[in-house]
Amino acid sequence: MNILVVGGGGREHALVWKLAQSPKAERVFCAPGNAGIAAQAECLPVGAEDLDGLVALAKDKRIDLAVVGPEAPLTLGLADRLADAGVVVSGASAAAARIEGSKAFAKDLMKKYGIPTGDYRVFDTLEPARDFIQKTGGPLVVKADGLAAGKGVLLCQTTEEALAALDQVMKAKAFGAAGERVVIEEFLQGEEASFLVFTDGKNIRPLPTSQDHKAIFDGDQGPNTGGMGAYSPAPVVTPALHDEIMGRIMRPTVQAMAAEGCPYQGVLYAGLMIGPKGPRVLEFNARFGDPECQPLILRLESDLVDILEAIPQGRLDQVDIVWNDLTSLCLVLASAGYPGAYEKGLPIEGLEAAAQQEGVVVFHAGTAKKDGRIVTNGGRVLGVTALGRDVVQARERAYGAAERIRWTGKYARTDIGLKALARIKEMAS
Repeated sequence: MNILVVGGGGREHALVWKLAQSPKAERVFCAPGNAGIAAQAECLPVGAEDLDGLVALAKDKRIDLAVVGPEAPLTLGLADRLADAGVVVSGASAAAARIEGSKAFAKDLMKKYGIPTGDYRVFDTLEPARDFIQKTGGPLVVKADGLAAGKGVLLCQTTEEALAALDQVMKAKAFGAAGERVVIEEFLQGEEASFLVFTDGKNIRPLPTSQDHKAIFDGDQGPNTGGMGAYSPAPVVTPALHDEIMGRIMRPTVQAMAAEGCPYQGVLYAGLMIGPKGPRVLEFNARFGDPECQPLILRLESDLVDILEAIPQGRLDQVDIVWNDLTSLCLVLASAGYPGAYEKGLPIEGLEAAAQQEGVVVFHAGTAKKDGRIVTNGGRVLGVTALGRDVVQARERAYGAAERIRWTGKYARTDIGLKALARIKEMAS
């Protein structure tokens, strides 16, 4: 079987790493890939949003299964185009991907079908939005409606911060066309968790729980990023809460999408706030999270090809999906300045030494090869991911391996996994 993975980040490296282990995988291609992916797949210089180029590539390489990693090509309709070309595709249709591509669509869907989320208003013009903020007062969350690489959500404690955020989105166009419409919503209190499921539009199979860390600085301070680290399982999601999330959020959402005429097939990701009113949806994503994908993939014992083939064929109920009972943790190593401006092309040292540590896999994100050396090529550069018997060991292994990796300006949060430790201690007392 010839397999194509679309994308070039840490999530795609994790998918390639796992897919390449399948006995069904004869050749694995990735477009465009990165320096780490090139060790396990043939990387082809076609951009993830070049739909014509990707369809041509799929035909040329006789691709049997295509896996679309990022959100942008899904919202542009890549899965539809590939399916029309006769390729089995794991990825949401353009109509279904609106659940991520438009926050207003997702909020309206949740309101219509009674799926728990925060109160909100949607605005297409600046002045009515400003009036609403002034009348409501902070804290509020200001969101660009469209895709903004995980950075279009602005948490505002005061009215003044919310007004400044609104100007940043709608007036300064900080997120381009994504900010032509804004969603202003209730500031939910609690602890965040990520909840992902595989679904073929009818059958739903949950993945283990996980928790992302969006903010750039320790203690969840500073601007949001694409994600600075993640671990699985997330102890904040108890077995009872797991059942509640499936019953009140995931199943109703899959049923709602079908009822709206856009059945959802693929990985559906709910970003949740676990608070005093129970779980409520912050946002939906139409794909694997990045970095949640990395620790989750390390816990998957089953053949990923079997799962991703079954989804578009509507037979997910026929596949055995087995996860190990270990804990996994991914620590993102980023470039100095991220999520703002950062330098590229800096040589990276210590990759082999880090990868040789027990239980560790180093997934590449923003890397490239230059003059025979691996160099930085993005804001989030690497995802050092480790398995352990518990979060203490997984954390020690990931941080220990990360210390062996060096480049000028390397940055990482120091607190990935501490929430889990605190929660476990609290539950034990």
